[in-house]
Amino acid sequence: MTKTQLIDRVATECKCTAAQAEIVVNTILKSTEAALKRGDRVELRGFGTFEVRDYEAYTGRNPKTGEAVQVAAKRSPFFKAGKELKSRLNQD
Repeated sequence: MTKTQLIDRVATECKCTAAQAEIVVNTILKSTEAALKRGDRVELRGFGTFEVRDYEAYTGRNPKTGEAVQVAAKRSPFFKAGKELKSRLNQD
């Protein structure tokens, strides 16, 4: 599902215009991003949890040349599906 499809689905379900639905979707996404930037955890009950994981710097290897390369420390988003979401996906 693309962002456009999500906006269309929200508009249909809420019986509102696509412009209003777009505002809702963008607000949710921006709020989630802002919380993750602050280092907060975002928990959507029944769906899952978003958090940021910190990764240390390390020495990697260039696969083409085999030469050692320093990889900088980084932060990366991580999503863990909730128990309810997993069970709904596995229902027949």
